[in-house]
Amino acid sequence: MDTTTAAQLKVRRIDDNDQGSLGCCGWILVALSYLFMVISFPISIWLCIKIVKEYERAIIFRLGRILAGGAKGPGLFFVLPCTDSFVKVDMRTISFDIPPQEILTKDSVTVSVDGVVYYRVQNAILAVANITNADSATRLLAQTTLRNVLGTKNLAQILSDREEIAHNMQTTLDVATDEWGIKVERVEIKDVKLPVQLQRAMAAEAEASREARAKVIAAEGEMNASRALKEAAIVISESPAALQLRYLQTLTTIAAEKNSTIVFPLPMDLVQNIMGARK
Repeated sequence: MDTTTAAQLKVRRIDDNDQGSLGCCGWILVALSYLFMVISFPISIWLCIKIVKEYERAIIFRLGRILAGGAKGPGLFFVLPCTDSFVKVDMRTISFDIPPQEILTKDSVTVSVDGVVYYRVQNAILAVANITNADSATRLLAQTTLRNVLGTKNLAQILSDREEIAHNMQTTLDVATDEWGIKVERVEIKDVKLPVQLQRAMAAEAEASREARAKVIAAEGEMNASRALKEAAIVISESPAALQLRYLQTLTTIAAEKNSTIVFPLPMDLVQNIMGARK
């Protein structure tokens, strides 16, 4: 615990050396409370013994002052009737959703962003004595922090750097809520909603980019296929028997498919010789 927190606790606690701060009237009221408890025993025992659960802590106020020893619990603790009051504080991790916030980004784009925050009470005394409602204050601060952090980012950064943005928000919230006894454990960005027109523009841009890549890939495939065909033609031209074998292989493939039509390719030189003989 740092010096500032220790000083705040010192102001609000009644330590063993400062019991006289209750004053004369205070001590009289405390004595009357003890007397009333003794007179009404054992009925008063049900009013004086309190129980807090494992995940809870109790802050006891005696005549408006926090008792020495800090938070009580878990288990049994003792309070005086009439002079003592107590507040229970839940020490478990609490989560809440940040409502969708309309945010203007650095590049002048309006987006709707929501998130979720996980926090817990680290110091029960500070959570009771330093702020009226720690839960409500943390929720409002989370909304403001979300706006402030995302307002300094452009759209591309918001869509791609969610982890960094969440970490910056967690650090900012943790520092701001330290005086309230709150520990922010985790912050997550849930959803980023874009305007419909912007979604259409981005979809059209992405579609055009994909079509351009598809055309490039198809052109590369045609180029590779033409090269392979050229090499195959060179190999076949070196051996006349290779063309006949390829012809027979093609017929075998066609016959395997049970087609009733068979195409017989004729060499171009044979066709030219026939045409020349007719002339």
